Amino acid sequence: MKKIRGFCCNLLIVCVLLLFFAEGRAASSPACYPICGVQDGCSAVSAPSDSLKKSKKSSKNKAPYSKRKGRVTFETFDENYARAVNHYNNHQFLSAAKLFEELYPLSLGTAHADTILFMFADCYFQNKDYEMAAFHFKDYARRYPSSDRAELASLMAIKSVYNISPYYALDQSETIYAIDELNTFIALYPHSQYMDECNKMLDVLRNKLAKKDFEVLKLYFNTENYRAAQIATDNFLKTYSYSQYAPEAAFILVKNNYQYAKKSVKGKMRERFEACITAYDNLVFNFPESPLVADAVKYRDEAKKQIEKLNKKHK
Repeated sequence: MKKIRGFCCNLLIVCVLLLFFAEGRAASSPACYPICGVQDGCSAVSAPSDSLKKSKKSSKNKAPYSKRKGRVTFETFDENYARAVNHYNNHQFLSAAKLFEELYPLSLGTAHADTILFMFADCYFQNKDYEMAAFHFKDYARRYPSSDRAELASLMAIKSVYNISPYYALDQSETIYAIDELNTFIALYPHSQYMDECNKMLDVLRNKLAKKDFEVLKLYFNTENYRAAQIATDNFLKTYSYSQYAPEAAFILVKNNYQYAKKSVKGKMRERFEACITAYDNLVFNFPESPLVADAVKYRDEAKKQIEKLNKKHK
């Protein structure tokens, strides 16, 4: 009897364990959801709410290019061209330039292209962005050489570089470039209606180079670097004989040669006093009306006296 009771207890325990194990497996099994659509009365699982919002936002940002506000397209070309010209005429050059920049690629091959590029370049010029203005005006002259505006565009490119030319004491590469461009323009358009304007710009630019070299020769003279001053002044008078600084440079050469002779060894004095007299003669010949001639006489006269003394000693 005890054996039967023990057997029944063990059997009961085994049944309980099997039942518990079966329930555990059922709980851990994944739910079976339909992949799509509706099956056997079971509706499909919808996407998470945050993904849905993101999807709606993404599709909202992908509006067609032509419907984006303020963008220039073929469909809105005429409207935006009219806006750009209106900005330009009202001196709103920055707003006009932004529109012209977008309009130009769409205008290629049309009657509007050269007008847009010219006005675009002029917007930069009017805003005093001379580097960009020079670039676009030159680009215009290159692209549309047969246009009625080609000559004016070339001139405006030069005027842009002219305005970039710096203060005389700084590097004058831009000044030299502007002079070269002006000479090219004059050769290309010898009968240009802008010739007077070109000559005025040339005078200003050349005068700037003369001023720079004039200050250099003065520095040599004031620091008693007489040989360097002599060379610099000779070169200056050859290059800038027309400049407003030429008479004073010629006068400085007279003084420089006299002082150079005074501080020279005896063997070099005669030729350097003679150089002083020669410099005086050139001053009188080239600038006879200069008031500096009267001041230069004393150096010429003193140089002659010194030569006479040297001649007496030599005898």
